Amino acid sequence: MFQEHLQSFGILTEEDLALLEGRTYERFIPRNDFFIKEGEVAREVAFVKSGEFRSFYYASNGEEVTYCFRLAKTFVSAYSSLIQQTASLESIQALSDSELICISGDCLMELEEKSKNWLRLTKLMADQEYMHLEKRVFLLQKESAEKRYADLLKNQPELLQRVSLEQLSSYLGISQRHLSRIRGTVSN
Repeated sequence: MFQEHLQSFGILTEEDLALLEGRTYERFIPRNDFFIKEGEVAREVAFVKSGEFRSFYYASNGEEVTYCFRLAKTFVSAYSSLIQQTASLESIQALSDSELICISGDCLMELEEKSKNWLRLTKLMADQEYMHLEKRVFLLQKESAEKRYADLLKNQPELLQRVSLEQLSSYLGISQRHLSRIRGTVSN
């Protein structure tokens, strides 16, 4: 599943994939445990083989703010912490029992040095992540709560079944009460 996902980008050759041999390792993270906690330094990138994760931080008032979800067949990491080797400002928590295929940041950099295709792949993935986050910022700042919920229904309906209302309302930037009202109007 992991190698097929990497191949789906159409960049890596068989030789590039062979460089990955022996460099990955598996991790199991039980429900509610953490991939990384705020204050730790990220050392790895992981492919979510199964499970779900949420990324969150604490606002100045102490409230948890969920800003991202990661589902199976996606990558997860505290990217800023990994790149800068500084303390993470976010925590990444498993929402269910989760299986990961991991690679250390150091190994990833070695792959990028050995093959321009690995460098192209990581750049493409970073570009896609940037565009995803940019779209999210635009939705939060430009669109109404109803429009954000409609976008979620259209593009990530599986989240509605997998995350709590508290996490979902935080992700949408609205109160749980407002989310309940929106859900009531959409289902009618």
